[in-house]
Formats: sequence, structure tokens, C-alpha cells
Amino acid sequence: MIEKQARMPLEIEFHADDYGLFPAQSERILDCWEHGVLNGVSVMPNSPFLQTAMERLYVEKREMAVAVHLNIIEGKSLCSAGEVPLLVDEKGVFRVSFGGLLLHSFLPGRKSYREQLKKEILAQIQAVMQYLPEGTPLRLDGHAHYHMVPVMFDALMDVLKEEAWQISYIRIPREHLSLYLRHLGKLQDISPINFAKVIILNLPARRNDHKYSHFLRSLEQRLFLGVFLSGRMTLPNVSAILPDAMELARKNQMDIELLSHPGGVFEDADIEKLTSKDDLHFLTCDFRNKEGTMLKEIHKENLK
Repeated sequence: MIEKQARMPLEIEFHADDYGLFPAQSERILDCWEHGVLNGVSVMPNSPFLQTAMERLYVEKREMAVAVHLNIIEGKSLCSAGEVPLLVDEKGVFRVSFGGLLLHSFLPGRKSYREQLKKEILAQIQAVMQYLPEGTPLRLDGHAHYHMVPVMFDALMDVLKEEAWQISYIRIPREHLSLYLRHLGKLQDISPINFAKVIILNLPARRNDHKYSHFLRSLEQRLFLGVFLSGRMTLPNVSAILPDAMELARKNQMDIELLSHPGGVFEDADIEKLTSKDDLHFLTCDFRNKEGTMLKEIHKENLK
């Protein structure tokens, strides 16, 4: 149960990534808005179903925070293969790994990666922008947090500087391990690899935050929850950590972004279309349903 004294008037954005990837998968996400607390989504810009997904998103005038989910690992590039050959194969399908991109952030060829990433980032942001209500500030994050890799984050900053769009939020997936470690006895089905992911992502997060501190401090500041419990953002786990997270957010005068992935891909025809082996495992896992259940049932804990 969420302690009564922890219920304070701060904003908690219950966010779902990967919206728009497939129609049935997107409907599962929207169901968490209709019957739960979901109030934010990140949109897959290179999805063939983008137009339909965006029309569904706004058809009922949902009050939803919408972010561009920069994606360079699943599906095809929005640029031609000749424009971004370092990112895709001959068919235009992304072939970038996190480790490879991280390595190239520090090698002599990083300038070429940065230029090609700029092209793809620009195309993806523009793809989603055309469906956003006029005057909507941009919110940005990345599929599997690839946007944190230095060369991609630098490319993103280049695009934002050149385009001079209004930006309200960029997800910085930096987490406080102490929030989780103090509740290890209560947390269920923990994945050890997520501990390593927190450590790995915290390093470029600090680098990017330091390098672009002036700009990033001008944006919304949110306490992020979502890597340590990635794929395990279930009701028992969220109920265990959220009171302390709320206290920490109040202390730092921040709101909270709690990331989940309720949009499971379970249709055979859609599963066959997945191009990333990591996504194949992650998006077809039964925990997607459990995270959807969390979003639908957490309001029963009198969360206010």
C-alpha cells in the first residue's frame, strides 16, 4: 500500500513508451488511459502506422503528454539508406547497437555518425510534429534510451539548436539506486541486468547534463523511474518504491516520470515484423500485461 503521508500534490506522469508501433499494441496502451492512470506516451516516429496512431490518440481529445520516441534500432530509417549508411543495412533497416554507438562516440569517425544521426533525428521529429496540435512544445526521449549515447545526444542538440523549436522536456534517464536498494526485500522478479543498465546510463546522463547544463536546466525537471524496473514495473513494485520517490521529488522540487511498457506485441503478424532481437524479447514478454494492470489498478491505492 502507498502510505497516506506520502500522498502529496505533485504531478506523476505515468508514461508508456512505444506507442504507435502496431495498431493492436497501441490499443493496449490507450486502454490504460481509458481505464487507468496513463497520462503520457512516446510515439514511434518511423512506424508505418503513425498516422492512424496519432489520429486515435487525439480522437477523444485525450489529455496526454506526447513525446517523440527517437528510434534507431527498430524498423526502418525515415531517411534513404544512402543518406544514413552507418545506421542501416542495404534495405534501410536499422543495424545500430548501443555498445557500437557508444564506442563510435569516441572514435575518429564520430563526426560522420553525428551527421547521419542528425538527419534521422530531424526526420523523426518532423514526422511526429505534423500531427501535434499547433503550438505544442516538443517532448523528446529515445527508444531503449539510445538518445543518451554521447554522439546521438550531441546530434540531437545540434538539431535543436539549428531548428529553434520550443522544447519542454527531454528525458534524462538517471536513477537513484538507493530508491530501489532499500526496498529489495519487497521488489519482485528483479532483473540483474537492469542494475547494470542504471550504472551504464547514469554515466552518459551525467556527461550530457554537464555539457548542456544551461539548456537542459531551462526544461522541465522530472525524477525519472523506469530503468531499474524496466520490464518489471508491476503494481507491487511501484507501490514499494513510489512513496520514497515522491518524497525525493518533493525535496528536489521535481515532478515524476514513471515509465512503463504496457503495449505488448502478441499478434503473430506483428511479431514477424519486429527487426530488433532485443525488442522481440522485450515487447512479447508477458510482463507487458502486468505493467498494464499496474496502470489500471494503482488508482485503487487512492493515489492523489
